[in-house]
Amino acid sequence: MRDDTIWTFFREKATQYGDNLFLMVPADPDRAYHPDGFRMSYSQALQTAARWKDALSQAGYGSGARVAVLMGNRPEMVLLKLALNGLGMSWVPVNPDYRPREVAYLLADCAADLVIVAPEFRGLMQAGVAETGRAVAIVEMTTELPELPAATNSAPKGAVTGETEASLIYTSGTTGKPKGCIMSHAYELDMGIWYASRGGAIDFREGQDRLYCPLPLFHVNAGILVLFAMIETGNCQIIPERFRANSWWRELTETGATVAHYLGIVIPALMNLSEGKWDHAHGLRFAVGAGVEPTLHGPFEERFGFPLIEVWGMTEMCRILSMHDAPRHIETRAMGRPSEGLEVRVVDGEDREVPRGTAGEMTLRYSAKSPRKGAFSGYLNLPDVTEDAWRGGWFHTGDTVMMDESDTIYFVDRKKNIIRRSGENIAAAEIEACLQDHPKVARVAVMAVPDAMRDEEVLACVMCEGNQALAEELFAWCFERLAYYKAPGWLRFVEDIPVTGTQKIQKHVMFAEGQDPTEGAYDFRHQKKRSVKI
Repeated sequence: MRDDTIWTFFREKATQYGDNLFLMVPADPDRAYHPDGFRMSYSQALQTAARWKDALSQAGYGSGARVAVLMGNRPEMVLLKLALNGLGMSWVPVNPDYRPREVAYLLADCAADLVIVAPEFRGLMQAGVAETGRAVAIVEMTTELPELPAATNSAPKGAVTGETEASLIYTSGTTGKPKGCIMSHAYELDMGIWYASRGGAIDFREGQDRLYCPLPLFHVNAGILVLFAMIETGNCQIIPERFRANSWWRELTETGATVAHYLGIVIPALMNLSEGKWDHAHGLRFAVGAGVEPTLHGPFEERFGFPLIEVWGMTEMCRILSMHDAPRHIETRAMGRPSEGLEVRVVDGEDREVPRGTAGEMTLRYSAKSPRKGAFSGYLNLPDVTEDAWRGGWFHTGDTVMMDESDTIYFVDRKKNIIRRSGENIAAAEIEACLQDHPKVARVAVMAVPDAMRDEEVLACVMCEGNQALAEELFAWCFERLAYYKAPGWLRFVEDIPVTGTQKIQKHVMFAEGQDPTEGAYDFRHQKKRSVKI
């Protein structure tokens, strides 16, 4: 792990690459912020972050404090992170699609000392704070940090080092509630530097590349992996509000993007578009992502003329697996190979290594001597869960994979209680708990079903007497309490949900092989939109 901090690292790079473009936002007249676009150099970013860092310090904030930031994909999110980390404070990004109950859980779990929000999210944050019952100051911000309330605890908690907490990123947990991943300064720098140094097809050119990433900044991908890879190489991060198929090629061209990030949903959406004038006007050299369907991989590359490099990563492990060297096996779900500093072992349910060519759970470590080097610091407030994930000296990812004799790792399936929808990890248990609170629900089982556009969709099987009206009532119940993408896309009433002798639900026996689980289910997929209000 590195010894320097994020602030010293960024200050050094900003001095080295001062006039290089650091952050860019495409123009969009319909967007609530920067409608004409946004451009900022490294030297300008350093000056802005330093000014905000001084303002935070003068208000009494220091090392050890946590600040929840709810600003969507505004570039100010990145500048705030740098300023906070410069004082040893932790950046806690909040998902804008959360409902008040989810915001309240995050604020209470991390014990946030301060909240900074964009104007459009103030109401959501106020409702979340109200549910916590805690007095947390809310600061509204657009392009400049306003006057700050005095910190309630102004005493710094220690010097800033590589091991100081830099971010707290919340991910879905298999037990329902999201888990806060503690990420240190050294961890985050390692993440970006590892990515930037892959070589092969992932070939970043110092000071010459612009990476277009439409993923949300509250995710580790855009908020940390891309950010520090760009800083390491003196390159530019392009931050659109979100992915939109109809503006993808035009924005790539207008921003001069040379690299892009994608998720599986991006590829079919682009392939479904008719030929347009922007399709080949861009200058992309390669794109990096995960989840492209093998049947679309080759046709996409042939149609648009650049490679899609499949990778695997997770918030808890800074080193990504990637298919950056030939052969890339694009006709399969190959996602990478182990390398020095990232050992991979495929195991069965008893943690015994399985033979090559056999599916099992993927476990990771840095090395036998230092297994946790290059990994996150742990789950906040969950030491037992952290240790269980590291049982036997290997981190258990929960992903089912297969490794062949050439060490190539192929994705097989996701963790049984995690639903992967449009790049979002959704815990089935969280939706089950929400539905179980409804007075008319006797028992519920939530699972993933395939979806042609979004990879997987949420299916809720509810044991009770049901009809159209109750289905709509249960969907509304979830939609009001959970982020929109977590609500059931399909809701099916069933006569029985089988359980074991210890009352554990047996999802695997609910449907016969070849049976369509959505048959007879109510379809709410069209209502799962950010703009829909119930």
